Amino acid sequence: MTHNELARAITDAALLHGEFTLRSGRTSRYYLDKYLFTTRPDVLGPLADVFAARIAEVEASMGQRADRLAGAELGGIPLVTAASLRTGRPCVLVRNRKKDYGTAKQLEGVLLPGESVIIVEDVATTGGQALEAVAVLRGAGARVLAIIATIDRLEGARTNVESAGVRFEALFTSKDLGIG
Repeated sequence: MTHNELARAITDAALLHGEFTLRSGRTSRYYLDKYLFTTRPDVLGPLADVFAARIAEVEASMGQRADRLAGAELGGIPLVTAASLRTGRPCVLVRNRKKDYGTAKQLEGVLLPGESVIIVEDVATTGGQALEAVAVLRGAGARVLAIIATIDRLEGARTNVESAGVRFEALFTSKDLGIG
């Protein structure tokens, strides 16, 4: 699947029109429902390939290899799992908050202090959820090399993430998807 064909598949599957409140609290006339593309193997498989290629590009340009990939609850979980399968890199899952039962963890999987991580993200508006994941990972001793979003809505995520000292990449922008 070409880059343009994948962009079209994401748009066809996930673009909704109406009045929506985003996680950031902003309102929007469109919504990209990540679950409508991350639950489809015909879209998720090609996305895994593109994530694997971008991860390799980021690592090559930084001269560093990520020890692990990370994904934030809930939308980032299928994406990081697919990317992990394609790259052979283990992943960790970042919960929105510590669970209040069992092990009471906020970070699932193995992460050793000093390990480097690349976060795989779904749709980035302001980068808020990704930055929350950065804080959790850093709190566990990780070095966060980059955040790679599936889609950048072009509403401030890059500026916010880079202001926090983390590289920001996106596989697609809203413009790539024909929005805006």
